[in-house]
Amino acid sequence: MAEFNALIHQPVRLRIMAALHALPPEARLEFGRLREMLDITDGNLASHLRKLEDAGYIQVEKTFVGRRPRTYIAITEAGRQAFEAHVEALKALLSWEEEE
Repeated sequence: MAEFNALIHQPVRLRIMAALHALPPEARLEFGRLREMLDITDGNLASHLRKLEDAGYIQVEKTFVGRRPRTYIAITEAGRQAFEAHVEALKALLSWEEEE
C-alpha cells in the first residue's frame, strides 16, 4: 500500500494543500483569503505554512500593495506531487477497505 505523507496528513495542512492544489498552475492565494477559507487564526495558519514551506511544498511571497503588506501562497511542483501521492495513498486505503 502507498505511504501517507505525515507532514501533509495533519488536518489543517491537508486542507491547505487541497486548497492550493485546486488552483490552476502558477496561481496563488492571499494569506487572508486562505485564513478565511480554513477558519483558523493568523498564528495557526502561519505555523502550518512555515512547516510546508520548510518542506518545499509551498512558496510564500511577501509583497506590498500600495503601503499594505500582502502575503501570497502557492503550491510548488514538489508540493503538488507530494499531495497527489498522499491522495493516492488515501484512495488505496479506501479501496483496500472496500475489498475486505
